[in-house]
Amino acid sequence: MPPKRADISAAAMKEKPDMATVKRLLRYVFAGGYGPRLGFVVICIIMTVVASVVSSLFIRVLIDDYIVPLTRAADPDFSGLIRMLCVVGAVYLGGVLAGLIYNRMMVTISQGILQQIRDDLFAHMQTLPIRYFDSNSHGDMMSYFTNDTDTLRQFISQSLPQLFMSCLTIIMVFCAMIYMSPLLTAVVVVILALMLLVTAKVGGLSGRYFFRQQRSLADLNGYIEEMVHGQRVVKVFCHEEEATAEFAEKNETLYKNATTANILGNILMPIIGNIGNLQYVLLAVVGGALALKGAGGLTLGIIASFLQLSKSITNPVAQISHQASFIVMALAGAKRVFRLMDEESEEDHGYVTLVRGREENGTFTEEKDGAWYWKHPHHDGTLTYAPLAGDVRMFDVDFGYTPEKTVLHDVTLYAYPGQKVAFVGATGAGKTTITNLINRFYDIEDGKIRYDGININKIRKPDLRRSLGIVLQETNLFSGTVADNIRYGRLDATDEEVVAAAKLANADGFISRLPEGYNTVISGNGEELSQGQRQLIAIARAAVADPPVMILDEATSSIDTHTESIVQRGMDQLMKGRTVFVIAHRLSTVMNSDVIMVLENGRIIERGSHEDLIRAKKTYYRLYTGASELE
Repeated sequence: MPPKRADISAAAMKEKPDMATVKRLLRYVFAGGYGPRLGFVVICIIMTVVASVVSSLFIRVLIDDYIVPLTRAADPDFSGLIRMLCVVGAVYLGGVLAGLIYNRMMVTISQGILQQIRDDLFAHMQTLPIRYFDSNSHGDMMSYFTNDTDTLRQFISQSLPQLFMSCLTIIMVFCAMIYMSPLLTAVVVVILALMLLVTAKVGGLSGRYFFRQQRSLADLNGYIEEMVHGQRVVKVFCHEEEATAEFAEKNETLYKNATTANILGNILMPIIGNIGNLQYVLLAVVGGALALKGAGGLTLGIIASFLQLSKSITNPVAQISHQASFIVMALAGAKRVFRLMDEESEEDHGYVTLVRGREENGTFTEEKDGAWYWKHPHHDGTLTYAPLAGDVRMFDVDFGYTPEKTVLHDVTLYAYPGQKVAFVGATGAGKTTITNLINRFYDIEDGKIRYDGININKIRKPDLRRSLGIVLQETNLFSGTVADNIRYGRLDATDEEVVAAAKLANADGFISRLPEGYNTVISGNGEELSQGQRQLIAIARAAVADPPVMILDEATSSIDTHTESIVQRGMDQLMKGRTVFVIAHRLSTVMNSDVIMVLENGRIIERGSHEDLIRAKKTYYRLYTGASELE
């Protein structure tokens, strides 16, 4: 069997986001057709920042040009002050409206970007080879679409615009401070440098732990998925305490990583806030002392305005530090998402295709219910069509799921059109591996596999697999109606063809007794049906595809003996005129095979008909007579 995943390695836990991840994420933000709306958002942010800075500058005007003169006037006129307050109010109102608009727009933009990321992620996942799914936890892969993409929502909708607004505010406020008082600005520069140093140190450390948090969360999700799927096995073997202990260990790892990450992320805001308070006090003391001495041309209005600006420059730094935890968490999630996107897609260099249709008088017409044909393109641009017979042969095939361990050794076999070939052997002997190579779930390292004389590497994988009907030991059904699940074998199948396929598999009887018949909705993996009923639907699914070659991998292993006899009659009808590969532990299901191949440790040690192998009195004979058993 293919190798399964390992737990998170120490090296993986030490990984942290990099600039490549940031650039790639920003490309999604700015290259997703949201240019005009993002441009409008930028304008709204600029308006918000300008309103904030201008309002702070108005304080000096209000105090020095209006309030102070009014306090000294014998007959004060408040009309000018009222007009100025109305102007300040209008500026504030404009900033508030601009803020509301850009926040609302960023919600729509962020959801659109996340939709695109999920679409791209799922589309790429469909191109990955079976090897990837065999070696990675399904729960971990689900975490890409849920936890990791959700971290991007906060980043795109809030952190990114907040970061831009904070940086713009710092620049504009700094320029205003220099204009008003270079001396007081020097004090701000020193304190600001201290803030940035603290942010860089604490933020960088929290970033590493947020990445570990995402990895730990994915690992925990993977474990939960495994336990939910295997809960029956857990209870059968009374493994509840061990499962709980292992869950507690993984949960403890997540707890530690998440706690450390959030502590480091949450302490930034108070630290920056207290440094800002220190700055405020220093500016008030220094500014007041300089004003009393008449140095630097400082007035009461300038000091008051400058103190307000100091708050305006402290708040953005505090906001950056506050958003730092969300940013590093989002980048950690983005790195995991992009890692899946960077997984190599399944390679397919085939150029020979398969079509269904009819050929009359040298003219080929494609028809969905026609016979199967090879479609051969030639260098001169012409096409030729040849009937698909279903001749499958393997020559000197060696294969291993990993380079270190070879599973199949020098396997050679012939399956002539219409033959039923059975594989018998202990678990791990290589039976399923052979079928995995025929449909190119895995590609061989050495040897050849030919399909009607054509090297399967030259056949397009979708066409190759479309011509191979497969019924697996583990039945997978999908949420939808019974008819939809059968039609999964051929999406354009009519209702009549679906019913015919069910009758062929002897599934029509129990389906007709369901509450809504073929329109009965099943959920999940069809848990409301028995294992045998699910298997019958899977067989009907293969039947509706009407393939020339069938692969039955322990197709009746989950069915009781009585049901098996019913299914077997349908299977006999299904197998007529097709090349069939059967993997079975029950020798009764393979006795009528044209050829039976006995495998042991990845080698074919016996081959022949049931009668031939009984006469040989070797391994198959001992299995049949009960002298030895399949492991």
